[in-house]
Order: sequence, then C-alpha cells, then structure tokens
Amino acid sequence: MHDIYDRIKKVRRIVVKIGTSTLTYDNGKINIRKFDQIARVISDINNSGREVILVSSGAGGVAMGKLGYSEKPRDIRRKQAFAAVGQCELMYMYDKMFSDYNCTVAQILLTKDDVDEPKRKANMQNTFEALLDMSIIPIVNENDTVATEEIEFGDNDILSAHVARLVGAELLVLYSDIDGLYDKDPHKFSNATLVPVVTDAKSVECIAGGAGSNRGTGGMISKIRAAEAANSVGIDMIITNGKNIFSLYDILEGKSVGTLFVADR
Repeated sequence: MHDIYDRIKKVRRIVVKIGTSTLTYDNGKINIRKFDQIARVISDINNSGREVILVSSGAGGVAMGKLGYSEKPRDIRRKQAFAAVGQCELMYMYDKMFSDYNCTVAQILLTKDDVDEPKRKANMQNTFEALLDMSIIPIVNENDTVATEEIEFGDNDILSAHVARLVGAELLVLYSDIDGLYDKDPHKFSNATLVPVVTDAKSVECIAGGAGSNRGTGGMISKIRAAEAANSVGIDMIITNGKNIFSLYDILEGKSVGTLFVADR
C-alpha cells in the first residue's frame, strides 16, 4: 500500500475538481475565502513545477446567488441562462484571486463531443499542452449554454475524469462536501466508517447515494463512475472534503486523505 502513496508523491500532472458546495454558501452566494484558498494552494503547487488543471463547477450555483434565487431552475432554457450568467462571475473571481498570486488562468468550456470526436479532441489536447507549457492554469467547465444533454444528465465529476484522460493526468482529486466514501450513508448512520482505499470502484457502487446538495448535480454515484473511468486508463483518484483545500499538500506528500481509488497499472 505504501507503493501507491509513493507513486502519488511523484505525480507531475494533476486534475483537481471543485464542487459547487465548496465554492458557495447554502444561500448560493460566493464563498470568497474558499476561492482565495483554491487560488493560493493551486498557484503554489504550480510554482513548484507540477501542472494543475482545475475543473470547476459552480456556474449555476453562483448565478443563484447573483440573481437572488434559492434553488436552481428545472427547465433547460433557464438552466442555460443561469450558466451564462454564472460563468462570467465564476471566471471573474478566479482571474482576480489567481492574479493575487501572480498566476494566469485560462477558461476552457467543453462538451462531450469535444473529447469524443478525434479532430476536436486533438485540438483540445494541443490547447491544454500549450497552456501548461506556459505555466498557465486551465480552468475547465462544461459548456452548459449549448450542451443540453450535459446539463440534463451529466455533471462535472464525470467531466473531470474525461479531462484527466484527455490531458494524460496521473491523479484526479475530487473535492466534495463529504470526507470520502463511507461504508454507509454518514447522514443517516452515526457508525458509518470512511473507506480509505478502494481497489475496484465498480464493486462499491451499491453503497453510493444521490446528489449531495441543492446547488450541485453530482452525488457519490457520479464520483464512483468518475473513478471507474479514471482508473481504467491508469489514473488514481481521490475523493475528499472541500472544506480543507490545503489537504492537497498532504495528498501530494503521499499522506492518506479521503478515499483513494487505486488504478490498476
């Protein structure tokens, strides 16, 4: 088991996914302190020579706070409008916060077709490589304003696995509103136990629940499916709590954090 954590210490390219519940308060307004922490930690890791790609949820959640709504709209048309409003605010915050740490960010909006169609996939890979060569931090979100099927059926957990595969990352870290995978629902059972390591992601699908908050779209099941997609191409994945963004340092130092889904290499 120590070998697994030793190889994580050596990773050079990491995809970090931040969920809506990490970026916003329960009322939908932006958690400014969290944005600052994300920018600080990722900028520092970028300065160390590692390459970080950030997959960020939050456009819809941020729009809720900006427009004064208490929950997301249900119809696709207004979901797309919310995404358009929220994406502007999201990137403004990231650009402002990362600039404070002398790091440049770039926005990439993806649809599933961009990673499935060979020519578009190659163009995306070239863009990522060019940005990383210039030490620019790509910030990725799904293109909700045009991709109705992603809004309706998908989420950024799955998208982050696609991005990790697209860029050839060695590690995917999902920050959520939970410490990791538990053997039963910790909201319902006080004796629920955190599972530190999973060697077969598909085998734990049966203990996953639904979406975690009214501001996000994903739940544990989507995270497990992201792990299946990442692990199948040799990418290790970790789920941990977004309350402590600084745990990314511990992860890259080979310490046990959250739940590690081990890739079969």
